[in-house]
Amino acid sequence: MKPFDTKELRSAFGSFITGVTVVTARRADGEAVGFTANSFTSVSLDPPLLLVCPGRLLSSYETFCTCTHFAVNILSDGQEDVANVFAGYKGDRFGKIPHHLDLHGVPLIDNASSQFSCTRHEAIPMGDHCLLVGRVVAFTNSTRLGLGYGAGRLLKISQNAAARQDTLERI
Repeated sequence: MKPFDTKELRSAFGSFITGVTVVTARRADGEAVGFTANSFTSVSLDPPLLLVCPGRLLSSYETFCTCTHFAVNILSDGQEDVANVFAGYKGDRFGKIPHHLDLHGVPLIDNASSQFSCTRHEAIPMGDHCLLVGRVVAFTNSTRLGLGYGAGRLLKISQNAAARQDTLERI
């Protein structure tokens, strides 16, 4: 079998529209770390489990695969700046973004659509990522729409929702 062109495969995977999250944790020395991810899914309600997939190229990969606690912040529509800071900024990300700490000292992004504080349930190295399954120990939820991602770019869901509502009202 001929090997796949990884750029084409990534593009095909990217045609699936997802939400945008920032996953946060603390290194063993206490430093806060985080990354932007669209690889997030709910796994189970009983017990309450979710899944994120940190990639091996992350400087904080080992931290996320071995942490005891982490958080997933589903970004709100309008938090593109937060997504971009955690996707590419190399300085003190938490110095640029308003946040507070959960009961385990893990940063939670202010104004996120939803936030999940987790304990590590299981971490399984898989290909060029780690399947990090978290048990939800606390969460918040708001009425804010989430930020979307597809075809390699951030998507403002509220604009699409407003356009759809306008179209429905004209029918």
